[in-house]
Amino acid sequence: MKEWKLKKVIQILTACLAMIVVLNVSGISMKTMQTIDMNKKESKTNRRDLNLQIESETRETISRILNEQIQTELPQIAITFDDGPSVCTPALLDGLKERGVKATFFLVGENVETYPDIVKRIYEEGHLIGNHTYHHVEITKLSDEEAMYEINKTDELIAAITGQRVQYIRPPFGVWQRELENHLDVLPVMWTVDPLDWTTENVDEVVNKVVSQAKENDIILLHDCYKSSVEAALRIVDLLKAEGFEFVTVDKLILE
Repeated sequence: MKEWKLKKVIQILTACLAMIVVLNVSGISMKTMQTIDMNKKESKTNRRDLNLQIESETRETISRILNEQIQTELPQIAITFDDGPSVCTPALLDGLKERGVKATFFLVGENVETYPDIVKRIYEEGHLIGNHTYHHVEITKLSDEEAMYEINKTDELIAAITGQRVQYIRPPFGVWQRELENHLDVLPVMWTVDPLDWTTENVDEVVNKVVSQAKENDIILLHDCYKSSVEAALRIVDLLKAEGFEFVTVDKLILE
Protein backbone atom coordinates (compact mmCIF):
# COMPACT_ATOMS: atom_id res chain seq x y z
CA MET A 1 0.00 0.00 0.00
CA LYS A 2 2.85 2.41 0.77
CA GLU A 3 4.31 1.97 -2.74
CA TRP A 4 0.92 2.58 -4.31
CA LYS A 5 0.37 5.75 -2.26
CA LEU A 6 3.84 7.03 -3.22
CA LYS A 7 3.05 6.48 -6.90
CA LYS A 8 -0.17 8.43 -6.51
CA VAL A 9 1.62 11.35 -4.83
CA ILE A 10 4.12 11.47 -7.70
CA GLN A 11 1.28 11.47 -10.22
CA ILE A 12 -0.47 14.32 -8.43
CA LEU A 13 2.75 16.36 -8.39
CA THR A 14 3.20 15.68 -12.09
CA ALA A 15 -0.34 16.85 -12.72
CA CYS A 16 0.29 20.05 -10.79
CA LEU A 17 3.42 20.80 -12.82
CA ALA A 18 1.48 20.17 -16.01
CA MET A 19 -1.22 22.53 -14.79
CA ILE A 20 1.33 25.28 -14.15
CA VAL A 21 2.75 24.86 -17.65
CA VAL A 22 -0.72 25.08 -19.16
CA LEU A 23 -1.50 28.20 -17.15
CA ASN A 24 1.72 29.87 -18.29
CA VAL A 25 1.15 28.96 -21.92
CA SER A 26 -2.45 30.09 -21.69
CA GLY A 27 -1.37 33.36 -20.11
CA ILE A 28 0.99 34.03 -22.99
CA SER A 29 -1.73 33.10 -25.45
CA MET A 30 -4.14 35.49 -23.79
CA LYS A 31 -1.66 38.37 -23.94
CA THR A 32 -0.88 37.63 -27.57
CA MET A 33 -4.52 37.48 -28.48
CA GLN A 34 -5.20 40.68 -26.59
CA THR A 35 -2.40 42.44 -28.49
CA ILE A 36 -3.80 41.27 -31.79
CA ASP A 37 -7.21 42.29 -30.63
CA MET A 38 -6.06 45.81 -29.77
CA ASN A 39 -4.18 46.17 -33.04
CA LYS A 40 -7.38 45.39 -34.83
CA LYS A 41 -9.17 47.94 -32.65
CA GLU A 42 -11.89 45.51 -31.69
CA SER A 43 -14.38 46.45 -29.06
CA LYS A 44 -13.96 45.83 -25.33
CA THR A 45 -16.87 43.42 -25.49
CA ASN A 46 -15.13 41.25 -28.06
CA ARG A 47 -11.93 41.25 -26.02
CA ARG A 48 -13.83 40.19 -22.92
CA ASP A 49 -15.57 37.39 -24.82
CA LEU A 50 -12.24 36.23 -26.21
CA ASN A 51 -10.66 36.18 -22.75
CA LEU A 52 -13.57 34.19 -21.33
CA GLN A 53 -13.27 31.67 -24.15
CA ILE A 54 -9.54 31.22 -23.55
CA GLU A 55 -10.07 30.85 -19.80
CA SER A 56 -12.77 28.24 -20.38
CA GLU A 57 -10.55 26.25 -22.73
CA THR A 58 -7.70 26.48 -20.22
CA ARG A 59 -9.87 25.12 -17.42
CA GLU A 60 -10.99 22.23 -19.62
CA THR A 61 -7.38 21.42 -20.51
CA ILE A 62 -6.32 21.48 -16.86
CA SER A 63 -9.25 19.26 -15.89
CA ARG A 64 -8.37 16.75 -18.59
CA ILE A 65 -4.71 16.63 -17.55
CA LEU A 66 -5.62 16.15 -13.90
CA ASN A 67 -7.99 13.31 -14.73
CA GLU A 68 -5.41 11.58 -16.89
CA GLN A 69 -2.61 11.96 -14.36
CA ILE A 70 -4.41 11.33 -11.08
CA GLN A 71 -6.57 8.43 -12.20
CA THR A 72 -4.64 5.25 -11.49
CA GLU A 73 -5.35 1.58 -11.02
CA LEU A 74 -6.09 0.54 -7.48
CA PRO A 75 -3.78 -2.05 -5.89
CA GLN A 76 -5.25 -5.44 -6.75
CA ILE A 77 -5.77 -8.46 -4.53
CA ALA A 78 -7.57 -11.79 -4.97
CA ILE A 79 -9.73 -13.66 -2.48
CA THR A 80 -10.12 -17.39 -3.12
CA PHE A 81 -12.20 -20.17 -1.61
CA ASP A 82 -11.42 -23.89 -1.43
CA ASP A 83 -13.44 -27.05 -0.71
CA GLY A 84 -16.85 -25.84 -1.88
CA PRO A 85 -19.48 -25.53 -2.90
CA SER A 86 -21.36 -26.06 0.34
CA VAL A 87 -24.50 -24.95 2.15
CA CYS A 88 -22.52 -21.88 3.27
CA THR A 89 -21.67 -20.75 -0.25
CA PRO A 90 -24.97 -18.98 -1.11
CA ALA A 91 -24.58 -16.57 1.83
CA LEU A 92 -21.06 -15.80 0.63
CA LEU A 93 -22.28 -15.19 -2.91
CA ASP A 94 -24.97 -12.86 -1.58
CA GLY A 95 -22.36 -10.83 0.29
CA LEU A 96 -19.95 -10.67 -2.63
CA LYS A 97 -22.73 -9.58 -4.97
CA GLU A 98 -23.79 -6.79 -2.60
CA ARG A 99 -20.20 -5.54 -2.56
CA GLY A 100 -19.57 -5.90 -6.29
CA VAL A 101 -16.64 -8.25 -5.67
CA LYS A 102 -15.49 -11.15 -7.84
CA ALA A 103 -13.74 -14.11 -6.25
CA THR A 104 -12.19 -17.42 -7.29
CA PHE A 105 -13.65 -20.75 -6.20
CA PHE A 106 -11.66 -23.99 -6.31
CA LEU A 107 -14.32 -26.68 -6.25
CA VAL A 108 -14.22 -30.27 -5.06
CA GLY A 109 -15.74 -32.62 -7.64
CA GLU A 110 -18.01 -34.58 -5.32
CA ASN A 111 -19.41 -31.28 -3.99
CA VAL A 112 -20.03 -30.13 -7.55
CA GLU A 113 -22.21 -33.19 -8.01
CA THR A 114 -24.08 -32.43 -4.78
CA TYR A 115 -24.65 -28.70 -5.42
CA PRO A 116 -24.80 -28.13 -9.20
CA ASP A 117 -27.15 -25.15 -8.82
CA ILE A 118 -24.63 -23.35 -6.62
CA VAL A 119 -21.88 -24.02 -9.17
CA LYS A 120 -24.10 -22.54 -11.85
CA ARG A 121 -24.71 -19.46 -9.73
CA ILE A 122 -20.99 -19.00 -9.04
CA TYR A 123 -20.33 -19.02 -12.77
CA GLU A 124 -23.28 -16.83 -13.77
CA GLU A 125 -22.35 -14.17 -11.22
CA GLY A 126 -18.93 -13.74 -12.82
CA HIS A 127 -16.64 -15.55 -10.42
CA LEU A 128 -13.74 -17.70 -11.61
CA ILE A 129 -13.99 -21.45 -11.07
CA GLY A 130 -11.00 -23.73 -10.58
CA ASN A 131 -10.39 -27.41 -9.87
CA HIS A 132 -9.67 -28.80 -6.37
CA THR A 133 -9.75 -32.52 -7.35
CA TYR A 134 -12.71 -34.83 -7.01
CA HIS A 135 -12.06 -36.28 -3.54
CA HIS A 136 -9.80 -33.54 -2.10
CA VAL A 137 -6.74 -35.76 -2.23
CA GLU A 138 -3.02 -35.09 -2.09
CA ILE A 139 -1.90 -35.42 -5.70
CA THR A 140 1.64 -36.59 -4.95
CA LYS A 141 0.34 -39.66 -3.12
CA LEU A 142 -1.44 -40.89 -6.25
CA SER A 143 -0.22 -42.49 -9.43
CA ASP A 144 -0.32 -40.30 -12.54
CA GLU A 145 -3.40 -42.16 -13.75
CA GLU A 146 -5.24 -41.67 -10.45
CA ALA A 147 -4.27 -38.01 -10.26
CA MET A 148 -5.44 -37.36 -13.80
CA TYR A 149 -8.74 -39.07 -13.02
CA GLU A 150 -9.27 -36.82 -9.98
CA ILE A 151 -8.62 -33.72 -12.06
CA ASN A 152 -10.32 -34.70 -15.31
CA LYS A 153 -13.49 -35.93 -13.63
CA THR A 154 -13.86 -32.65 -11.76
CA ASP A 155 -13.17 -30.67 -14.93
CA GLU A 156 -15.89 -32.59 -16.75
CA LEU A 157 -18.44 -32.01 -13.99
CA ILE A 158 -17.77 -28.27 -13.91
CA ALA A 159 -17.75 -27.94 -17.70
CA ALA A 160 -21.07 -29.77 -17.93
CA ILE A 161 -22.61 -27.02 -15.78
CA THR A 162 -20.79 -23.93 -17.03
CA GLY A 163 -20.00 -24.89 -20.60
CA GLN A 164 -16.45 -23.65 -20.02
CA ARG A 165 -13.16 -25.52 -19.77
CA VAL A 166 -11.46 -25.26 -16.38
CA GLN A 167 -8.03 -23.66 -16.73
CA TYR A 168 -6.83 -23.47 -13.13
CA ILE A 169 -6.26 -25.94 -10.33
CA ARG A 170 -5.40 -25.56 -6.68
CA PRO A 171 -3.95 -28.87 -5.53
CA PRO A 172 -5.17 -29.81 -2.04
CA PHE A 173 -2.59 -29.07 0.68
CA GLY A 174 -0.66 -26.99 -1.85
CA VAL A 175 1.28 -29.99 -3.12
CA TRP A 176 1.58 -30.25 -6.90
CA GLN A 177 3.10 -32.79 -9.25
CA ARG A 178 4.75 -30.85 -12.08
CA GLU A 179 4.96 -33.89 -14.35
CA LEU A 180 1.18 -33.71 -14.71
CA GLU A 181 1.56 -30.48 -16.66
CA ASN A 182 2.88 -32.61 -19.53
CA HIS A 183 -0.52 -34.30 -19.74
CA LEU A 184 -2.94 -31.62 -18.53
CA ASP A 185 -3.59 -28.15 -19.88
CA VAL A 186 -4.08 -26.58 -16.47
CA LEU A 187 -2.26 -23.97 -14.39
CA PRO A 188 -1.68 -24.57 -10.65
CA VAL A 189 -2.57 -21.64 -8.38
CA MET A 190 -1.26 -21.38 -4.83
CA TRP A 191 -1.71 -18.57 -2.27
CA THR A 192 0.27 -15.97 -0.34
CA VAL A 193 -2.00 -15.29 2.67
CA ASP A 194 -3.40 -18.20 4.69
CA PRO A 195 -5.10 -17.44 8.04
CA LEU A 196 -5.77 -21.17 8.62
CA ASP A 197 -9.47 -20.41 8.90
CA TRP A 198 -10.29 -24.12 8.98
CA THR A 199 -8.62 -24.42 12.39
CA THR A 200 -10.78 -21.88 14.22
CA GLU A 201 -14.27 -20.41 14.42
CA ASN A 202 -12.87 -17.14 15.77
CA VAL A 203 -13.89 -14.66 13.07
CA ASP A 204 -11.88 -11.78 14.53
CA GLU A 205 -8.72 -13.87 14.51
CA VAL A 206 -9.11 -14.79 10.86
CA VAL A 207 -9.91 -11.22 9.84
CA ASN A 208 -6.95 -9.76 11.73
CA LYS A 209 -4.50 -12.28 10.28
CA VAL A 210 -5.51 -11.48 6.72
CA VAL A 211 -5.84 -7.70 6.98
CA SER A 212 -2.53 -7.33 8.82
CA GLN A 213 -0.66 -9.29 6.14
CA ALA A 214 -2.44 -8.26 2.96
CA LYS A 215 -0.52 -6.37 0.30
CA GLU A 216 -0.82 -5.68 -3.41
CA ASN A 217 -1.06 -8.78 -5.66
CA ASP A 218 -1.66 -11.14 -2.74
CA ILE A 219 -3.85 -14.23 -3.08
CA ILE A 220 -5.92 -14.89 0.04
CA LEU A 221 -6.91 -18.46 0.91
CA LEU A 222 -10.20 -19.13 2.71
CA HIS A 223 -12.83 -21.89 2.73
CA ASP A 224 -16.50 -21.44 1.90
CA CYS A 225 -17.55 -24.56 3.80
CA TYR A 226 -17.48 -22.84 7.21
CA LYS A 227 -19.98 -20.23 8.38
CA SER A 228 -17.26 -18.43 10.35
CA SER A 229 -15.05 -18.24 7.25
CA VAL A 230 -17.86 -16.72 5.20
CA GLU A 231 -18.44 -14.06 7.84
CA ALA A 232 -14.71 -13.38 8.04
CA ALA A 233 -14.41 -13.16 4.26
CA LEU A 234 -17.02 -10.44 3.96
CA ARG A 235 -15.46 -8.42 6.76
CA ILE A 236 -12.06 -8.79 5.09
CA VAL A 237 -13.50 -7.51 1.83
CA ASP A 238 -15.01 -4.47 3.56
CA LEU A 239 -11.79 -3.60 5.39
CA LEU A 240 -9.46 -4.04 2.43
CA LYS A 241 -11.76 -2.15 0.08
CA ALA A 242 -11.74 0.69 2.61
CA GLU A 243 -7.93 0.64 2.38
CA GLY A 244 -8.14 1.08 -1.39
CA PHE A 245 -7.76 -2.48 -2.66
CA GLU A 246 -9.56 -3.76 -5.74
CA PHE A 247 -10.63 -7.41 -5.63
CA VAL A 248 -10.03 -9.41 -8.80
CA THR A 249 -10.07 -13.06 -9.82
CA VAL A 250 -6.71 -14.84 -9.72
CA ASP A 251 -6.30 -14.93 -13.49
CA LYS A 252 -5.99 -11.13 -13.46
CA LEU A 253 -2.98 -11.37 -11.13
CA ILE A 254 -1.35 -14.36 -12.81
CA LEU A 255 -1.70 -13.30 -16.44
CA GLU A 256 -1.04 -9.56 -16.16
